[in-house]
Amino acid sequence: MADAVVVPGALFGPAAPLLMYAGDVAAQRGATVHRYSWSGEFPQLDQPGIESWVGGEIAPLVDSVGGRPLLIGKSLGTNAAAVAADRSLPAVWLTPLLTLPWVAAALGRATAPFLLVGGTADRLWDGDLARRLSPHVLEVAGADHGMYVPGPLTGSIAVLGRVVVAVEEFLDGIGWPSP
Repeated sequence: MADAVVVPGALFGPAAPLLMYAGDVAAQRGATVHRYSWSGEFPQLDQPGIESWVGGEIAPLVDSVGGRPLLIGKSLGTNAAAVAADRSLPAVWLTPLLTLPWVAAALGRATAPFLLVGGTADRLWDGDLARRLSPHVLEVAGADHGMYVPGPLTGSIAVLGRVVVAVEEFLDGIGWPSP
């Protein structure tokens, strides 16, 4: 049986729409989805210590799950890219913190495939870097860090649909879960 570990961002837990639906894609493929919530207050988001803090939170869960789970992380949770790189785990990174050098470095040393999802209005997103790091990228014009786009809310809901399709296509493309 396959497993997926959902790693939240700073402001919203693992049941926020982007993470909920990305995890649901894994669940519909028969995976057991482990939705993590932070154990306490986290260090400053823009300081290198955040990477080891996130790793210290996530590594025990990955160890307890065993095997090669899919990691699905948003924003703060993309600091778990080091865990994914160290263990060669496939991943879906939603609004990754590409402007943090340690996150970009961890993604650069990853050997398992990963999907990067971000928006051009997100100051923490770097589309050029994303396309250098992975062939699997969904970049949404005008989307901010929450993947909201200007205009009626239905436009942002449509973006959520695009993210779900991108996750499905990514997992199809890498053959996850493998039989």
